[in-house]
Amino acid sequence: MKILMGTKNPGKIEGAKSAFSNYYDEVEIEGISVESEVGAQPVNEEILQGAKNRVKNIKKYALEHGIEADFYVASEAGIYNLLGEWIDINAAVIEDKEGIQSVGTSAGFQIPNQYVDDIINTELGVVMDQIFSKHGLNKGKGGISILTHDQISRIDLTKQAFIMALIKFINGEIWK
Repeated sequence: MKILMGTKNPGKIEGAKSAFSNYYDEVEIEGISVESEVGAQPVNEEILQGAKNRVKNIKKYALEHGIEADFYVASEAGIYNLLGEWIDINAAVIEDKEGIQSVGTSAGFQIPNQYVDDIINTELGVVMDQIFSKHGLNKGKGGISILTHDQISRIDLTKQAFIMALIKFINGEIWK
């Protein structure tokens, strides 16, 4: 199974591959860097829109380069305000070669109010790098790994979002 993913981020690719491998054999994911067309730190609706834009752009790239795939996928992380609290989530978008699209999200975690403005003005990864005196927490296992004491990684959150987005595809017509 050939999947094109709108990122070169190894943690996101690993999370997507892990999700798809639960349901499909011989999963091959090619990561290609494409634009999300939203800010560096997606906020509220920009999270899902960024993932949808990446899928649109990876499909355009595939068409321009004569690449065929079974699925075109992307994920985007960001913060949104739900019921008066800021929560960080990952959103995943999957589109099959017939154009059927599905979305899913990961579990989320609360962002302390004192960090929200800094995150919106830069990125969650930048703020977490400063808080924890680290570098590159937005790659690999991510800052969530530090916050959960290595119980949940960015890879896990990406995998969750993709599994939720796969529900439409793995349950046939009953859930379309």
